[in-house]
Amino acid sequence: QGIAGYEPVSRNRRKRLDELCTGDGRPLPQYVKAQISRELDRLELVLEQIKTVEKERDRVLLSPAPVAAVNTGPEAACDNPTGASGVAMLTALRGIGANGATKLWSEGLSRHFSNRRQIAAYSGLAPTPWQSGGIAHEQGVSKAGNPRLRTTMVEIAWLWLQHQPQSALARWYFARVGVGATKARKKVAITALARKLLVALWKYVTAGELIEGAIMKPVA
Repeated sequence: QGIAGYEPVSRNRRKRLDELCTGDGRPLPQYVKAQISRELDRLELVLEQIKTVEKERDRVLLSPAPVAAVNTGPEAACDNPTGASGVAMLTALRGIGANGATKLWSEGLSRHFSNRRQIAAYSGLAPTPWQSGGIAHEQGVSKAGNPRLRTTMVEIAWLWLQHQPQSALARWYFARVGVGATKARKKVAITALARKLLVALWKYVTAGELIEGAIMKPVA
């Protein structure tokens, strides 16, 4: 008999567990309650860990460090922005939330890179060329870098297409993919977009170079 209407993540999950009955109205057997209770113990541990991570994230976001100014001119320079200013700049862009910005900053943009090739290689999103005689093509990305940064950037790239469709990078993706593209073609294109977007975001937080066509979130 099934049980309906029970939400394990609700605050009264323990109280509701004591009140649960089977579909035909019988109280739950004691061993079933004990098993569910152990599962709730694990769930509550995870929820507590999530709270700890979110507090640390919010501590970075709410740090009093100044936010680096955005400058689109050639003299723009924001050398080594702090964690607070870097994350704040990222979250100011539509399509990038607090979690994504914090992961992107901690896994990649908080480090020093001399050029775009270095950060692309570090993320594992750099293409690996292959050449034999007069034939040359790319074999895909190297995947030799930071897998967490690579995964985060692919996720942000998909969000970028949804929230920044008029940006130059999104238009580049749509033009490359075209209509009726296969999943394989979309996968290759989104990886390339993730690489381009990572480089653009690196320039944005380190030099204040605004991404062409990008929309900022309204100031609260």
